Amino acid sequence: MTTIIVDTINDALSESAPEIAPVRADEQLDWSALERWLRPRLPVGHEPMTVAQFPGGSANLTYLVRFGTQEFVVRRPPLGPVAPGAHDMRREFRVLSHLHTPFDRAPRAWLLCEDETVVGAVFLVIERRTGIVVRDAFPAALRTHAGIARRTSFAVVDAMADLHNVDPRACDLADLGKPDGFVARQVSGWYQRWQLAKDIEVPLMDSVHALLEAGLPAPQRASILHNDLKLDNCQFDPSNPDRVKSIFDWDMATLGDPLIDLGTLLNYWPEPDDPAPRATRPTGATDAFPSRAEITARYASITGLDMSAVHWYEAFALWKTAVVVQQIYIRFKRGQTQDARFASYNERVPVLLEAAHALLR
Repeated sequence: MTTIIVDTINDALSESAPEIAPVRADEQLDWSALERWLRPRLPVGHEPMTVAQFPGGSANLTYLVRFGTQEFVVRRPPLGPVAPGAHDMRREFRVLSHLHTPFDRAPRAWLLCEDETVVGAVFLVIERRTGIVVRDAFPAALRTHAGIARRTSFAVVDAMADLHNVDPRACDLADLGKPDGFVARQVSGWYQRWQLAKDIEVPLMDSVHALLEAGLPAPQRASILHNDLKLDNCQFDPSNPDRVKSIFDWDMATLGDPLIDLGTLLNYWPEPDDPAPRATRPTGATDAFPSRAEITARYASITGLDMSAVHWYEAFALWKTAVVVQQIYIRFKRGQTQDARFASYNERVPVLLEAAHALLR
């Protein structure tokens, strides 16, 4: 058997950040061990295994594994220590093993390997779906459509609302999480993660935490949550900007208050009059993105949920994202990754906290 690490990639799906690239030097795995594990478990021939990387994510490591024309996606947690409960490959496998039937935007998971001696961590194997992921810029294939900013934005909202309307019992996911007390556990859990990841004291982090605890909203229902739903976790067919083809990164999926997902999306949704740039938008669209109010109204029209406390959920998402970027930054600071993108991630923390505090005051 011969393993080949891909060093030239032709199917770039985005001009600014190709969806497939050579594997980063510090994120190589034991490819021979992976091949020995995969071959008897997948319906593949005798072609050599080739490997490339999906470089766009900032946490889990995701690779494209090919046996001739057959393609699979392999995902494992990031290198080095990870926060308790984070990067849960077992959870992602369970969700994608069941959800793909009632919700076709979810790729199907094929295999789970719990033997950490193979590539150094638990990993899963997922079906490979092709399409366009919008990151820094709208790719040329989408720019042929009029109104792509609004159309792709509403497609993401529609996909999220459709997910929240799925009955967990219909896909054997009714015990995926514990909806009772979910929001309170989210606040306390992410505050604990901050304690593990911080390198300096940030009083505003503590102030926002106190305000969130004081204003915990009552959930309206329990739904399947993605827990990190945003534009660049979605994939589009280049011929159809009005419907999300696939949603990725399900390792934090659970059952809980669906407005947690809406708040996450709003957190990633900057507006021109925001006092500080809390997120960036893809470039290349000739139309304007919908406002956060329009996103909220679209979601409410599909789910029928009350939006009167949506500011709390948006503030929680901003505060949580501050914790996430600190977790990513501290991995860089501690030498657990050499990815230069993360060197200044800590600069985003105060911007996110100020935005959260303004919503809660």
